[in-house]
Amino acid sequence: MFTGIVEDTGIVVRLKPTASGQRLFVDCGLDLADTRLGDSIATDGVCLTVVEQARRGARWEVAFDVGPETLAVTAFGRTLSPGRRVHLERALRLSDRLGGHLVSGHVDGVGRVRRRRPEGDALFLDFDAPKGVLDLCIEKGSIAIDGTSLTINAVDGGGFGVCLIPHTLSRTHLVELREGDVVNLESDMIGKYVRRLLSRGGTGGHAGGDDGVSWDLLRRAGFSS
Repeated sequence: MFTGIVEDTGIVVRLKPTASGQRLFVDCGLDLADTRLGDSIATDGVCLTVVEQARRGARWEVAFDVGPETLAVTAFGRTLSPGRRVHLERALRLSDRLGGHLVSGHVDGVGRVRRRRPEGDALFLDFDAPKGVLDLCIEKGSIAIDGTSLTINAVDGGGFGVCLIPHTLSRTHLVELREGDVVNLESDMIGKYVRRLLSRGGTGGHAGGDDGVSWDLLRRAGFSS
């Protein structure tokens, strides 16, 4: 589990073909002294498992295996190359502050930059998004873009918009995005569970039961009109 608060921006050093995908090597400034093989690190929003690590002077090199499914359902199949900057976030400890929102590192779809508009020291970005992601987008709701927790400013029939403040621009590679670029998207986890509960038609997952959540129940409780 992650929070969408980027800890460091690493650099892809090399990609090594494997029997089923690629081994990704990333140079980073994170102190990985307490990181063990098998630990999870979100890399551009994708939860990856550490399979190699080595100290390189004041920096570290960490490696992950990227399988065919990950290459197929994320932007990695189009974005990974030596020199590419990637967002890194180590897994959340139960005692940590939740500075962003709950992020699983399981990408729901690939978005594409529709429009890029600088305004003062901020940057507005509009994205086209798959329907499955867009159905869970609400104004002022949360979304993870390449693993970065952001607030949705606006939603339309084909996508959504966000505004990046100077701190985010200085700490992430999102400032480098141009129109047509692709990104990893992860919808708000709570929204997924709410949609799942409502899609059960009020059965609560129990055959013949009537104790689940439904739109009628929400209306009667005053949460919907």
